[in-house]
Amino acid sequence: MNPVWPRPEMPADLAAVRRVHEAAFPTPAEARLVDQLRAQGRALVSLVAEPAGEVVGHILFSPIEVEGVPLSHLALGLAPVAVLPAFQRQGVGSRLVRAGLEACRVLGCGFVVVLGEPGYYGRFGFERAGRLGLRNEYGADDAFRVIELSPGSIPPAGGLVKYAPEFARL
Repeated sequence: MNPVWPRPEMPADLAAVRRVHEAAFPTPAEARLVDQLRAQGRALVSLVAEPAGEVVGHILFSPIEVEGVPLSHLALGLAPVAVLPAFQRQGVGSRLVRAGLEACRVLGCGFVVVLGEPGYYGRFGFERAGRLGLRNEYGADDAFRVIELSPGSIPPAGGLVKYAPEFARL
């Protein structure tokens, strides 16, 4: 596989990114979510995996807020991430997550949240967000995870994390 990936999404990738999400998920809802977040300027970090000239994976990070709490740093939500079925379980998703978190650090992001498999995201340093007082709109507990990229950026009192409005349409 070509070592020059993941890389930032480019306009020429839009159709391929849509195909990846449509193939990776049972419905086109996540593909529509990506399109809507991008259209609203909320795709702050959007990377593709293109190991051999074909886009086979995608990850997106969009802004979140903690209700009623002014944040000292930008905070982002990781969602969605997708890999074509033929390329799953080959490290593509892991490379996307690692590169995405590094891009978030470079952007000045204080912390990232995700709703996902605890064992999978734990290997990247994500921990249960509830331990730090963070809650989510969906009532998830163990699956709601957080990683702090800048020390002291998570509000000490925690709070309710709100995703971009496009997620409500998912």
